[in-house]
Amino acid sequence: MKVLLIGSGGREHALAFKLAASARLSHLYIAPGNGGTGEFGENIALNISDHAEIIAFCTTQKIGLVVVGPEAPLVAGLADDLREAGFNVFGPSKAAAQLEGSKSFTKTLCDEMNIPTADYSRFDNVEEALAHVREHGAPIVVKADGLAAGKGVTVAQTLEQAESAVCTCFSGAFGEAGAEVVIEECLTGEEVSVFAISDGERFVTLASAQDHKQAFDGDKGPNTGGMGAYSPAPAMTTELLARVEREIVAPTLVGMARRGTPFSGVLFAGLMLTEDGPKLIEHNVRFGDPECQVLMMRLKSDLLELLLASARGDISDITPEWRDEAALCVVMAARGYPGAYQKGEVISGLEKAQSESVRIFHAGTRREDGRALAAGGRVLGVTALGPTITEAQSATYKAIDNIDWPGGFCRRDIGWRAIEAEKENS
Repeated sequence: MKVLLIGSGGREHALAFKLAASARLSHLYIAPGNGGTGEFGENIALNISDHAEIIAFCTTQKIGLVVVGPEAPLVAGLADDLREAGFNVFGPSKAAAQLEGSKSFTKTLCDEMNIPTADYSRFDNVEEALAHVREHGAPIVVKADGLAAGKGVTVAQTLEQAESAVCTCFSGAFGEAGAEVVIEECLTGEEVSVFAISDGERFVTLASAQDHKQAFDGDKGPNTGGMGAYSPAPAMTTELLARVEREIVAPTLVGMARRGTPFSGVLFAGLMLTEDGPKLIEHNVRFGDPECQVLMMRLKSDLLELLLASARGDISDITPEWRDEAALCVVMAARGYPGAYQKGEVISGLEKAQSESVRIFHAGTRREDGRALAAGGRVLGVTALGPTITEAQSATYKAIDNIDWPGGFCRRDIGWRAIEAEKENS
């Protein structure tokens, strides 16, 4: 079977790695791909915002499955247009993708289905939003309603930060995404990510994962798209997962079906484990990045079979199997990220750093004369397996120390919560 994978990040490199292992795959195309994805397939320079161009390519190449990696094409309705043209697509419809495309949409669904989430208010003008944060004080969370490339959420620790975040949203910094703002109470506890594959009716949850959003060690600094992740998450017990499935995942899917917009694809529930139990921070409609990297390292099952079953509308016979080993991913980013950063610096030592249990997933890279060049903010996802999270962390940082990239940086404490838990249980 020929497969087209849409996207260019670390998530897509990890998906390409796992798709390439399927016995059913005959050829993998990645559009547009990055400096690493060509290892597992053929990078194709398609304009992913031009749906007609993608459909024409799928028709010519007789593509059997299209896997849409990022959220923006899903919110733009790419899956709908491809399905209408007769192709199998892994990813939700435009209507269902509003679970990520609009914070207000998801909050309204939570109200309808009694899904536990943070208390919130939403505003379409700056004066009322500012009055709200001044009344409630900090800490408080300010979110641009729409897609803002991972930069639309501010966990404000001071009133000044909250006011600045509100003004930034309404200033047009995020375009239409900031035309409406959702302001939430600041939940406390451990964050954890739960992923469920759905066919529109049934679902199966995947292995648990936790990521680190802050840029610097000790969970300090600005929020990013993610500086590292690990799986499994010690905090996500079997009993707790059952509660998440019952109180959050299942009601979300039931609510979407009742609306006439059933959800098919991967539902990513970002949760806070509070004293009152798990609460939904946000829903995403694609695999997380870098959570995808650790999940793909641990997945034993055929990924292509799983995604195809979802696309065809029946996952009833699918039960994903997982490696017993833990996996940990550390993101190497360009200095300055998530602010301004430089591009074009050569990265060397990648071959030396990689081994049977260590994979380097490219995100913001490009190839030039056989060399890997930095071409983004988050550039590499160095990911390792190990018998424990402690050992996976050790292997990951050993690999990072073999990479020569003066313009890069990374956190040195990814997985610290899980490692503390392992020490307590040893």
